[in-house]
Amino acid sequence: MFLGMGPLELILIVVVVLVIFGPKNLPKIGSALGKTVKNVREGMEDGKEEISEGPVESHDDVEVVEDEDDADAPETAASDSVFCSKCGAKNAADAEFCSKCGNKLN
Repeated sequence: MFLGMGPLELILIVVVVLVIFGPKNLPKIGSALGKTVKNVREGMEDGKEEISEGPVESHDDVEVVEDEDDADAPETAASDSVFCSKCGAKNAADAEFCSKCGNKLN
């Protein structure tokens, strides 16, 4: 049994396909179907390789060093700077991405 069908059903399907497409077009259809299946399999394998290529860089081990001058400086207004939600780095108010970790700023 193939896909839950018996031999009689498979023969009937082959006869219908032969009548519709004709014997001259069957090799072309088989070739096109084979190429399509091959391309789909290669595409699925490429997707798996991209996922398993390696770990994404993490910035968790980066040590934050504060300048002594910054510790004594008063806090600036919120409109002058934006803080990254991922690493906490201070960025310009008009920045779209964090200058330290590259995260998109809100």
